Amino acid sequence: MTAHGSSGYGPTVADVVGGVLADLGAGHCFGVVGSGNFVMTNALRRGGVPFTAARHEGGAASMADAYTRMSGRVGVLSLHQGCGLTNAMTGIGEAAKSRTPMIVLAADSPAAALRSNFRVDQEALARSVGAVSERVFSAQTAVADVTRAFRTAVARRRTVVLNVAIDVAAAPATATGPVAAGAPLSPVRPGAEAVAQLAEALRGARKPVFVAGRGARHAGSPIATLAQACGALVATSAVANGLFAEDEFSLGISGGFSSPTSAELIAGADLVVGWGCALNMWTMRHGRLIGPGTRVVQVDDDIDAIGAHRPVDLGVLGDCAATARDVLAELGRSGARQVSGYRTAEVAARIARTGRWRDVPVDDSSTGERVDPRALTIALDEILPAQRIVSIDSGNFMGYPATHLSVPDENGFCFTQAFQSIGLGLGTAIGAAFARPDRLPVLGTGDGGFLMAIAELETAVRCAIPLVVIVYNDSVYGAEVHHFTAADHGTVTFPETDIAAMAEGFGATGVTVGSVADLAPVREWVEQYRRTGRARPLVLDAKITSDGGAWWLAEAFVGH
Repeated sequence: MTAHGSSGYGPTVADVVGGVLADLGAGHCFGVVGSGNFVMTNALRRGGVPFTAARHEGGAASMADAYTRMSGRVGVLSLHQGCGLTNAMTGIGEAAKSRTPMIVLAADSPAAALRSNFRVDQEALARSVGAVSERVFSAQTAVADVTRAFRTAVARRRTVVLNVAIDVAAAPATATGPVAAGAPLSPVRPGAEAVAQLAEALRGARKPVFVAGRGARHAGSPIATLAQACGALVATSAVANGLFAEDEFSLGISGGFSSPTSAELIAGADLVVGWGCALNMWTMRHGRLIGPGTRVVQVDDDIDAIGAHRPVDLGVLGDCAATARDVLAELGRSGARQVSGYRTAEVAARIARTGRWRDVPVDDSSTGERVDPRALTIALDEILPAQRIVSIDSGNFMGYPATHLSVPDENGFCFTQAFQSIGLGLGTAIGAAFARPDRLPVLGTGDGGFLMAIAELETAVRCAIPLVVIVYNDSVYGAEVHHFTAADHGTVTFPETDIAAMAEGFGATGVTVGSVADLAPVREWVEQYRRTGRARPLVLDAKITSDGGAWWLAEAFVGH
């Protein structure tokens, strides 16, 4: 790259930083621009990196996180020094805990400005939520510093906060290029002994189940091929939902979102293999989905992940795709007989009949003024286009869109729940929409989380995103009301709110839904979207009946 100054005074370190990030392949930048990050952001734009201005840094953080997860490219979050970073910390914490490989481009106060109003210990702040802190130290090291940060994000799958002090950013600098990130790292191959042990375990299993997680989202095909060869049923953690959507032996999500049929079949396994999956309390229901005597195997390319949440009988250090291929080859060399295992006609028929939540009969609690959230979501699943990308906020409601809205594949579901914060959903849906403009973005959120983030509805309107927002509105913080029954709920109960009217004020289309019969405007909206590919964001203010406390959140409060 060749650094060009954003003013008549020649290029600076800020120009170089933005230009190098563009050269290295940054995909999209989100942020709120202030004095400290103005020049760096404009340098990114000159380098061809699109920029989306959010209304709050917290929303921008979720946008960059979701974009990175769903696009396969490194997203950038651009922030002002001090308060810009602190405003974004919850979203950065979510990304860091999820190992999202993105760059947080953070201006910083000069080292000598000890009394600056903007001064905070940004490096310590980043490390406190699990992000990696990097820094541009000088004009002479700027290219190397930015390249190191980018390589760390990609190779180690880490969220990297790249601090650039404003006095360093303003220093004269030049760089010529283009700048390259270097050769990609080869996937970690498992050891021959571990491959042989896993193959032997599969040969001896009568009812194996594979559970694929975030670390296996790139490995769906080889894992599915191996599962077919050894008779294993397949399931995913929530973040990998959709990975095996076309497999007749797919059990969907393992854990709190499992249907009764899926939970029973997983618990009936004699071998569970986790592929890039933590096998944590959520995915295994605090161990209740692991039957007595069931062997547990965990495959991961991060040695610290193996056995981190529960004891395993065999840990395999290796890339999931490479491991699945090597184990399949080992089974072929050993002359293993073809077995049906868990893949019988009876099991296939049972999964087809009752495997999905929407196949479970609904005792409809709709009143005419309030709609049963299950009936609502099933109806919307039929109305909305199948080529969709579903994002989920956090809260008591979140299982309904996660379990009753189908997705076409693993690129159709964006689940930002590592930090378990409400209010991230709207930013998540916007970032996912930029990552996959070929799909209809759909957000499931509660009234509390939506109102926390409602400023970003203006971003969706301004950017002409045809977003569907389903607000499961019960006028309370549902998790607290339903799961802390002995508490005084006055602090978590709110007056009825006209969210549809608020949405109209932002320039979106607002629809109040009290019954399935109120969904006619949604059909009209979808018809316009199908005809033109364009539509204003649609916000459904769904007045839902109480579920008495969602079973999936009951899992969260075990032991708390």
